Amino acid sequence: MAKNLVIVESPAKVKTIKKFLGNNYEVVASYGHVRDLPKSSLGIDVEHDFDPKYITIRGKGDVLATLRKEVKKAEKVYLATDPDREGEAISWHLCEALKLDPKKTSRITFNEITKNAVKASLKNARKLDMDLVDAQQARRMLDRMVGYRISPLLWAKIKRGLSAGRVQSVALKMICDREAEIEAFTPEEFWSIDVVLKAKGISKPLTCKYYGTAGKKCDLHSEQETNDVIKAVKGKKFSVTEVKKSERSRKAPLPFTTSTLQQEASKALNFSTQKTMRVAQSLYEGIEMGADTVGVITYLRTDSTRVSAEAEKSLAEYIKKTYGDKYLNDETVEKNGGAKIQDAHEAIRPTDVSRTPKDMKAYLSRDELRLYTLIWNRFVASRMKDAIYESTNVKLACGEHLFTMTASKLVFDGFMNVYMEAVEDKVVGDAADQNVFTGKIDEKTELTVSDIDSKQHFTQPPAHYTEASLVRALEEFGIGRPSTYAPTITTILARHYVTKEGKNIFVTDLGEVVNNMMKDAFPSIVDLNFTANMETLLDGIGEGEIKWKTVLKNFYPDLDEAVKQAEKDLEHVKVQDEVTDEVCELCGRNMVIKYGPHGKFLGCPGFPECRNTKPFYEKIGVACPKCGKEVVIRHTKKGRRYYGCINNPECDYMVWQRPKPENSENGNDKK
Repeated sequence: MAKNLVIVESPAKVKTIKKFLGNNYEVVASYGHVRDLPKSSLGIDVEHDFDPKYITIRGKGDVLATLRKEVKKAEKVYLATDPDREGEAISWHLCEALKLDPKKTSRITFNEITKNAVKASLKNARKLDMDLVDAQQARRMLDRMVGYRISPLLWAKIKRGLSAGRVQSVALKMICDREAEIEAFTPEEFWSIDVVLKAKGISKPLTCKYYGTAGKKCDLHSEQETNDVIKAVKGKKFSVTEVKKSERSRKAPLPFTTSTLQQEASKALNFSTQKTMRVAQSLYEGIEMGADTVGVITYLRTDSTRVSAEAEKSLAEYIKKTYGDKYLNDETVEKNGGAKIQDAHEAIRPTDVSRTPKDMKAYLSRDELRLYTLIWNRFVASRMKDAIYESTNVKLACGEHLFTMTASKLVFDGFMNVYMEAVEDKVVGDAADQNVFTGKIDEKTELTVSDIDSKQHFTQPPAHYTEASLVRALEEFGIGRPSTYAPTITTILARHYVTKEGKNIFVTDLGEVVNNMMKDAFPSIVDLNFTANMETLLDGIGEGEIKWKTVLKNFYPDLDEAVKQAEKDLEHVKVQDEVTDEVCELCGRNMVIKYGPHGKFLGCPGFPECRNTKPFYEKIGVACPKCGKEVVIRHTKKGRRYYGCINNPECDYMVWQRPKPENSENGNDKK
């Protein structure tokens, strides 16, 4: 008897789904996309209604041949590619490549690879959603237009092997803009005063901070101002003028989306976005647990925080049983109300909350267990009650000067019993003050001064982007979608436009050159608002409100004009390599400045006859504070820029931020 055929993307899913469906179903994999635009050309007929020219991807001929044999034997074909636009497009490409009969072909989707979810999807089989297919086609073709029209200009202007991208170029601009902010930042001095007090009836000392005078907050900008305050209060009596007690809550977090999972995994586990998605994919596709293979988390590419009614019910029961009624939030997990959310999707969650991390330890690798634990904890915490803090705010006076003191204590841990959000390099529950009141304090409390301490501070520049903060910024600006964050960051790292030192992302000289060219020649492509608006248009296509070719027709003429204009301008502005005073010791020619993968270097103009190269050190007009020689721009092995003495290694002066002539001795030493 002929069988039903189910086609999935990944071979890892085949074994799992086959077990769920039994002998009447054959399950095979397409191994991802089977057709795409050709690599050798634009692949879009811009003169004839923007028709795409799809070809079979190299190496997929055998896969399609196998699929055709299976299709011939099947009475019914179910396309079970991933439940997103990309998956919908792959299903459509399979229909076209295999010439599937629409009458015996259906589309099925499931957010989790479990027996119930897979069987339920067969009962809810539907036709292909061509609006979603067209949205994906539009995205692919827009990306192709930008990449294939602009990248050759980068090759001509800078060097071969570079690339531009609709999302990657915007991400690069965001990083460059942040670097410019940091570079332009001028630290401002300020001071703080801490007074340690002993209070009658309270065993531990209390610390209050300087606030101002006569009810007005005053900032201390110099040591002199600070010393004047200390002189005025030293030896004087401190008294309590006001005590306010309040209760505040810390809300339970929503379940993970792709973006928040990538951010949290970066901060808590030090995972790159690429690694997070790879590990999550294995948890989604199926884990062998004895005789069974089952997907242990739901689909990993989503921007929804919705949770199914069935999962909500089982979670509530689990919390009641494990932690007690007092921890269960009576309200269901709220839905994130962004217009771009496809409501069929769910948040990233365990497929079965009863599979605790402890239970899963025997079946998961170390990285899988760490990520699963993060997902499980967050999901359980999302349905628990808020954490409650009791805060005490105290105002104190000493003559005309006012001081403040705050203490807080956790009175109900709520969701924090299970989960605490991460910050860079550590996990914290809440930034509570060090003061702990073990007794009563009011206006009658007697206080004696134990110590007065002042400290000098400087305002800090904006923080460098990390992968976590870049993903958050891309999401906030509406740049890209869940599936694009990881490949975008991977691409700009691979192109050496940026580099990572620890968790921080730094732009390289090559990245700055590419970004400057993109800003000058293609300002709309790297404009955040323009790119975010394009995402809104793609969403409109997916919802059936906008025709996909209309978007292409409106976009391409402007791009084409900008490229042609840039080609003319580049011909006028393109100059010969800059000649330096450095003489090639091999042939005697004056060496010229060249660009390589890691930035500028000196090369002999006699290439290829003379292949001599040297490092290029750009002088910045600042004398080394240690030896008096020139400070130059240098780079680490990963391409991060720093400033060091040209006389290295004899002189070890090195700083990260550009030193200024008047205060170069105040640099922040790399050591």
